[in-house]
Amino acid sequence: MKTTSLRSSMLFVAGLMGLSGVISAAAASHGADPRLLGGASAMCLAHAPALIALYAAWPQFRSAAPAAILLAIGTALFAADLTTRHFFGHGLFPMSAPTGGVLMMAGWLAVALGAVLPRREA
Repeated sequence: MKTTSLRSSMLFVAGLMGLSGVISAAAASHGADPRLLGGASAMCLAHAPALIALYAAWPQFRSAAPAAILLAIGTALFAADLTTRHFFGHGLFPMSAPTGGVLMMAGWLAVALGAVLPRREA
């Protein structure tokens, strides 16, 4: 996948992630136990703006692509597991939430590494 396609895809994912965050927040406010959906909402609404920031900094930020991929996949896994637990009483697959969490941590580490890697020349 070309880097411009990946960049555009991450902006699309950010939009879907923001939408999912708002939907899960609304669903959590109407259910008996809001903890799982509230957690899914928080992760989506925290990481969607991060993906938008990575999209904006992409041309000069060397670790933007791996950071965005890790954050997007990690958030999707984590939120999908919590949502599945809420609605079906079981997780997405064994260790999906912890795997998503580790991927999100790796994504944030990639963001931090972007501060010390040399910048791309515009």
